[in-house]
Amino acid sequence: MIPIIKREINSFFSSPVGYMVIGIFLVINGLFLWVFTGDYNILDAGFADLAAFFELAPWVLLFLIPAVTMRAFSDEKKMGTLELLLTKPISLRNVVLGKYFGSVVLICLALLPTLLYIFTISSLGNPSGNFDVGSTLGSYIGLLFLIMAYAAIGVFASTLSKNQIVAFIIAVFLCFLLYYGFEGLGAFSGGFDITSIGMKAHFDSVARGVLDTRDIIYFMSISALFIALTIFNLKRRS
Repeated sequence: MIPIIKREINSFFSSPVGYMVIGIFLVINGLFLWVFTGDYNILDAGFADLAAFFELAPWVLLFLIPAVTMRAFSDEKKMGTLELLLTKPISLRNVVLGKYFGSVVLICLALLPTLLYIFTISSLGNPSGNFDVGSTLGSYIGLLFLIMAYAAIGVFASTLSKNQIVAFIIAVFLCFLLYYGFEGLGAFSGGFDITSIGMKAHFDSVARGVLDTRDIIYFMSISALFIALTIFNLKRRS
């Protein structure tokens, strides 16, 4: 599995596309948080916290992660290298997990520079260092769980088509549906609370700084489900 992870990371950074994807993520966040005026601008808010970033990041990741994962298996199918990969002395499960964890590591690398925001709001606080550490830490943990779930969905979507763009669109749709879809449908649920089915409710819960086992189990279950669907789909098509 480790060689597959390394292969994915090396493949991603061997072309300008990899750096471009990470650059776009950082630029979009930077512009909305520090340059553009509006609800997401931290300087305009007057509060030394990263609430705006953690509100914006899930939506940016909703497009970024499918852009990273869309080539996981669709590219292998298009190039005809999937069969060759599966003939190597490594199980299909390890191949899938290798590509999955490779994608997760790549997104986490893109997220690392945003840790500089913590030092920025710490210096902006009055007095310096006055910000909600628990909420910030919880929100980063929530983003990690969200990255794991989005990546699993993206890797699964890449098995559905040889076309990377089609895989990207499917992944974005599924991520949007599971993140915000149930939140939107809540108004039409006839009194039934279905918002807890969606990822947004569980992400917001973790972002408050309290780790609930129900939220952890939820995100792990979503990730495990789509990894299992990926393995099943590859077995069915092989």
